[in-house]
Amino acid sequence: MGSVNSIREKLMQHMQSNNIIHSQFADISGINSGTLSRILQGNKPISMRQLIAITAGMGLPEDYFFEDYIEECFSFLISIRRIRPFIFRCAELDRLEYVEQIVNRLLEDLSYVSVLFDIAEELFSNNRRLAAGILYKGVSEAEKYQHSERLALCQYRLFLIELGDDLEENLRAATQFELYVNRLDEADQLEALKQLMHVFGMVHKWPKVDALAKEMHRIAAIQYDLQCRSERIEEGQKLTERPLYYYILYAYLARATASEECGDYNRALTFVDLYANGESWVQEKDEEASQILGQFAEWGVANTYLYRLMSGEVEVLNEYADYIASQEDEIFIAVRHIVQAANLYGFNVDSILERFAAYIPYQSDKTEFGEYKPAILKESYAQFLSDLAVYRFNQSKDTITAIKLVLEGLNLSITINSGKNIITCMTLFEQYRDCADLGAKEKYKKLSSEVQRLNAKKSVVLLDTL
Repeated sequence: MGSVNSIREKLMQHMQSNNIIHSQFADISGINSGTLSRILQGNKPISMRQLIAITAGMGLPEDYFFEDYIEECFSFLISIRRIRPFIFRCAELDRLEYVEQIVNRLLEDLSYVSVLFDIAEELFSNNRRLAAGILYKGVSEAEKYQHSERLALCQYRLFLIELGDDLEENLRAATQFELYVNRLDEADQLEALKQLMHVFGMVHKWPKVDALAKEMHRIAAIQYDLQCRSERIEEGQKLTERPLYYYILYAYLARATASEECGDYNRALTFVDLYANGESWVQEKDEEASQILGQFAEWGVANTYLYRLMSGEVEVLNEYADYIASQEDEIFIAVRHIVQAANLYGFNVDSILERFAAYIPYQSDKTEFGEYKPAILKESYAQFLSDLAVYRFNQSKDTITAIKLVLEGLNLSITINSGKNIITCMTLFEQYRDCADLGAKEKYKKLSSEVQRLNAKKSVVLLDTL
């Protein structure tokens, strides 16, 4: 018990060197005098609350004894009542190395897997995601040969924790998690499929998005049918994050988007009809249902204009612009598509760009219903910059502005590691290199070096996985 005694020894040394008697330190720390005696004699383990009191009484940083306290946790009878608050405090202070040590020690006995999972879930719900990730990884490793729902849920949580601005890293996390998604409870599975669709959509894997949306529809439709047939919710039944009918509608929306991105606008319109007219079959009549159905109906109107425009019906452009003007949270996404259509069919949209200039770039990720994740908006903006550059090259011949847009798009694409957009921007710059001044060429050279660094990093990651 050397490490354990070090807390007690340092406390006694502190009391001796400062001429503090036992009863005085009890008053200073707020610890009961008898309890303090038993702690000093090594007859009583130190609780987390008492450790904080002792550390404060000695005038030391709160985490001063944390490494010693790990031994304290395992030298007496192992008590989760002591370990749990220690894990939480380490998480709050970002001392994750101690969380990892505790987890590794506990998992020497696999009977603690369940309790560690419960702590991880609590940390996750309290937005202590990095600390939760350590516990989920430990539990996953302990159960890696099991086909349990708990293992799948750990992998789902780790997938969510790993999501960030790096699109290639997000794709790696999604590909790894996808192997576990069908082991989740249906309540978690639907939301997990939605998150997977977001990741695969951001890297333009639209056939994959369509397949995931089809699976989402299958599961949600079965569960919704069962729910409508049942007069009451089964006790203990896990509820989905959103109503079941929402996932049916969202699946149609995702399949419409996948069809649009693949250039099949007629197919996209068939799915618009399905998600825009949910009131014909959704049984719920409450305020939430009204809000959800109303939002999907609005998206249906906007996307009908969009798909008609992308199909070549240029005459709907002004109607489309007028409609989205009242949907502020959707303006940027709509303008991005309008510029794409302008490039495709060669018409001028300067007036629309001027009209909606305040919404470019898009500043908010909140909408009345749901949200666009920051990574989705950044990827959309990177794509928009290259599309707008093409528009400037073609329409105004303003090559200086266009080159600036290309470089801005390349810089953002590198930041989020969007391979498709990087290639697009670099191809554009090389195509119009003769129009670039010396400063632009120098900036492009520096950005090209960043691309090489990203590619080298990707190669190292690939080798590590072989």
